[in-house]
Amino acid sequence: MAKIPVIAIDGPAGVGKSTIACRLAKTLGYNILISGVLYRIFGMQLHQSQIASDDKYQIESLIAGTDLRFVLSDDGVQIYLNDTLIGDNIYQENYAKMASAIGESAVLRTALLPMQRGFRRPPGLVADGRDMASVVFPDAMLKIFLQADINERCRRRQQQLELRGVYATLDTLYKELLQRDQRDSERSIARLKIVDNAIVLDTTKLSIIEVVNELMGVVESKLNERGK
Repeated sequence: MAKIPVIAIDGPAGVGKSTIACRLAKTLGYNILISGVLYRIFGMQLHQSQIASDDKYQIESLIAGTDLRFVLSDDGVQIYLNDTLIGDNIYQENYAKMASAIGESAVLRTALLPMQRGFRRPPGLVADGRDMASVVFPDAMLKIFLQADINERCRRRQQQLELRGVYATLDTLYKELLQRDQRDSERSIARLKIVDNAIVLDTTKLSIIEVVNELMGVVESKLNERGK
């Protein structure tokens, strides 16, 4: 598995991780993992099924019976849950809150590791999240940490949500991002952090194309070092 290259992209909410990860994966012809979607989906399912976040048996059973696929498209990525296409409502903020809250469950995080690592298939994987480099893929070929000013992150998140037909005020998004930043950075397990050998890139004043182009230069250099 270590021979299959992984590009791990971490960073706070609204920094552009998923968009950039999809662009990189499509350019490279790699598979894609958007780990935040997993936490949104299972946060929703645990809530609907009234499964406790520390119920190891039921959580493992739920995950074992779940098939999740990410399919890259011209518009980004399509998500299939048990062969059913998931709509954009998964990106609503109530699901984001569930994902952030359930992310504190050590039982769920441990149970999800095999599923997440299962996305590591030839020819390679681009994985985005909060702990991709630190926990899920510590042997990743390339570890990237994206950051941006919170006001810019709010603006981007608002624009992203509007494209999906979801509307939120900048003030609401600001408060929600602050809460999520604090929760993700202070939780006892898999907290949001910059690993020692990560490439840190501030995207505040950069366009998506500029970020992708800069990262592609780094990726190509790494692949050349590995001899492809």
